[in-house]
Amino acid sequence: MAGDGTVQLIDEKGKRLDGRNFDELRPISIKIGVLENADGSAEIRMGKNIIIAAVYGPRELHPKHRTLPDRALIQCFYRMSTFSVNDRKSPAPSRREKEISMVISNALTSVVFTEKYPRTTIDVYLQVLQADGGTRCASLTAASVALADAGIPMRGLIASVAGGLVNDKVVLDLYDIEDQKGSGDLPVGYCPVLDEISLVQLDGVFTLEQFEECLNLSIKGATEIYDIQKKALQDKYAAIRAEVSVDVKETEKKVKPKEEPKAEVKEKPKEPVKVAPKPEIKAKPKEEPKAEVKEEPKPEVKDKEEVK
Repeated sequence: MAGDGTVQLIDEKGKRLDGRNFDELRPISIKIGVLENADGSAEIRMGKNIIIAAVYGPRELHPKHRTLPDRALIQCFYRMSTFSVNDRKSPAPSRREKEISMVISNALTSVVFTEKYPRTTIDVYLQVLQADGGTRCASLTAASVALADAGIPMRGLIASVAGGLVNDKVVLDLYDIEDQKGSGDLPVGYCPVLDEISLVQLDGVFTLEQFEECLNLSIKGATEIYDIQKKALQDKYAAIRAEVSVDVKETEKKVKPKEEPKAEVKEKPKEPVKVAPKPEIKAKPKEEPKAEVKEEPKPEVKDKEEVK
């Protein structure tokens, strides 16, 4: 919850206590595929925050009566470890954790194609290992990348960051002390692909000008985080592609034996082929025409009476 703004959090040089400018993000790093047993996973380090996101599904939902006939149900489980803060936290889920779980679930539902998986559930587990302010924004950023790693079709990635008021100055990416002692905070989840705000919450009192300035600054910071998300995904699959190509080359070397150079065989000069002479075919003598034989006329036979 925001403080009263009386604690001095900006020095005489106009710098914040951690040395950042008003519009500067904390150092951010994202790793993809950190859990082998999950369908998709990611680890985010945002300042001193360390959060792991794991995605399971789409899978069958139990109990059955909670299934949605036309789309998938996205369930988020945001939990803070007992050792994530200075004072030991109770292991039982608090009202704040349940609220953040619902907020992240609603934000992710706006970008996931849930209609492709009716009567199923997509479970997103968010475990805060170390907290340093802005954990809901960091968790939403990690959950979005973990869904992409799981192969869940999405309209776009959500990048999230909180702006706020510190000593009546609008600043970006509040850390723990600024979150507790500042005048207000404004967590924003932004999808650059859709140019759409998926999450916005407000705590504290802002003037209209301060609200507009803080919202624009948060969107600008979320766009920078989006570039980090894309690069993390690209690096993972570039590494997989390089590993696969190396394996293929090694397999080809093992399968195909090295061909030994063949000795040069000098061809002997070809001898001319002797062709046997064809036998002479003598023409048959022409047959002389046969002389015509004239038949002699037979003597006429007289009647028997005349002979007598």
